[in-house]
Amino acid sequence: MRNEVTARLLVITLLTALALGGCVVAEPQGPYYASEVVTLAPPPPREEIIGVAPAVGYVWIGGYWGWTGGRHEWVPGRWEAPRPGYRWAPHAWVREERGWRLHPGHWERH
Repeated sequence: MRNEVTARLLVITLLTALALGGCVVAEPQGPYYASEVVTLAPPPPREEIIGVAPAVGYVWIGGYWGWTGGRHEWVPGRWEAPRPGYRWAPHAWVREERGWRLHPGHWERH
């Protein structure tokens, strides 16, 4: 009888520890740039027609040239809900020693 109670208590303790082990709170990391270096410079940005925001306070995220399948491909702009305490840092192609690298747009604290 005592062994059965001890075994049940051990199982309950292990299951509780296992369940709580998955409860981790971590600070979000900064943006991760996994883009490749491209030797072909991006074309100039396209002119976009910016319509009316879907709601007050929405932020326009401008279009940009992405890199897909070995070529530049236009990604159109869009409206996005604002994030309190953050500002939008736009996509940017940065010239490096070996070519161009796309730094994706992201929300950053201000």
